[in-house]
Amino acid sequence: MKTTFIILISAVIGLMILALSQGLDTFNSGLRISWLRLIRFLPVMVVAMLIAGFTDVLLPKALVERWLSDGSGWRGIGLGYLAGVLTPGAGLIGLPLVGTLYKAGVGPSVLVTYMTSMTTMSLMRIPLELGFCGWQLTSLRLTVSFVLPIFAGFLAHFVSPWFIKV
Repeated sequence: MKTTFIILISAVIGLMILALSQGLDTFNSGLRISWLRLIRFLPVMVVAMLIAGFTDVLLPKALVERWLSDGSGWRGIGLGYLAGVLTPGAGLIGLPLVGTLYKAGVGPSVLVTYMTSMTTMSLMRIPLELGFCGWQLTSLRLTVSFVLPIFAGFLAHFVSPWFIKV
C-alpha cells in the first residue's frame, strides 16, 4: 500500500507541475474539477468502506471455506460471477469489497471471477451501453464477454500459486 501511495502522489505532483506549466488558470481548473469529483464520489466511497468493514466483521469463516474458497470449485466461481453482475457502482463498491474478502480468505479464483464479471457483465452498465452503443454492439459484446469471467476464474485457479504464496 505504501508503494502504491508513493506512486500515486508522484503522479499527482507530476500532473500539478504540468498544469502549472500551462498557467495558473489550468492549475486552478484542475483543483476545482478534482474537488467537485471528490464531493460527488465521497458518499459512494463512504458507503463502500462501510460495506467492506461490516463484511469483514460479519463474514463467517465457515461460509468462506465452503462457498468462496478456491476449493469451492464451480460453486465459488458461480457466486463470484453472479455477485459481479449485481454489484452496483462497479469498482467504487467492488474493489474495497475484494480487498476485504481476500483478507477473509476468499480464493483468488473467486475474486478474479468477481472482478471480471463486475467489469464486463454488470447489469447497471447495460442500459447505458444500449443508449450509447445500440442493441447490436451491446448484444455482441455481452455474447462474447459471457464466458470471460468463468475463464478468468479458472485460469486464476491454476496460475495463482505463481503469484500468491500461502
